Amino acid sequence: MKSLVRILIAGAAIAFAQAHAAAPGDAEAGKAKSQTCAACHGADGNAENPIYPIIAGQYRDYLAQALRDYRSGARNNAIMRGFASALSDEDILDLAAYFSQQPSALTTPNPD
Repeated sequence: MKSLVRILIAGAAIAFAQAHAAAPGDAEAGKAKSQTCAACHGADGNAENPIYPIIAGQYRDYLAQALRDYRSGARNNAIMRGFASALSDEDILDLAAYFSQQPSALTTPNPD
């Protein structure tokens, strides 16, 4: 029984490592491509002006889908559509990887 548990744990660890290693997008490439984003969202995705969303630390898949939706027009924002329409699928994945890895300034209020 112990060896079965060890095999299952090892298999799960390998599957997790492969899924993590196969994560799409290159964060370093995303950092290089993020200069336009920095004007509103800040260099690391932590916008200082509250009219712009903080994108640092958001889920990679959420950021990628949001950019795809701006590009296609499924999300309606003329400014973001203009920027996103110039992005390739690879650019979107790279930007999403970069911003998802940045520490976020968002906090949860203390209920006390």
